[in-house]
Amino acid sequence: MKELNHYDVAAQNFYEALQINSFPLDSMDWYGVYFDKVVRGGNDILILNQLAAKYRWQSQPQIHQELFNKEHVIVVTDAHLKIVHASHNISEMNGYTAEEIVGKSPKMFQGENTCSKTRKYISDAVRNNSSFEAVLTNYRKDGSSYKCWIKGEPLFNEKGKVVHFIAYEKEVA
Repeated sequence: MKELNHYDVAAQNFYEALQINSFPLDSMDWYGVYFDKVVRGGNDILILNQLAAKYRWQSQPQIHQELFNKEHVIVVTDAHLKIVHASHNISEMNGYTAEEIVGKSPKMFQGENTCSKTRKYISDAVRNNSSFEAVLTNYRKDGSSYKCWIKGEPLFNEKGKVVHFIAYEKEVA
């Protein structure tokens, strides 16, 4: 998104220097490298904001920053750990589309080389409604493994009840 900001400033300076206050829209020729990513990310933000409003989350996670600035994958589960939303960029990380994993447990990404101590640490944190951060071995749709950094936290409603868990994820070396 920052790249488009630079374009907007440059275009504004150019047209002001020429004293052009407007131009026909059909002659506009511009290129946005990240336009598709911004549109899909905007859809993710819309869905997550709707979840926040519907379930009256006490706090509003920094979704925009995590998705656009840090380029993290966002996965939201319900209180029973069933996935209710995954951001559009999950397929870039593990080959699954969001539609393929909704309704399933995040354990679907684990396998034989996933560390049992790390799994227990995450399970204990979830059971205690605590935040956690860990790196574990996950598996892509094609069966290949990758190291996945995960930062998760519970989301409480206005009455203090856990209604969702949110995880920010990224493949790491």
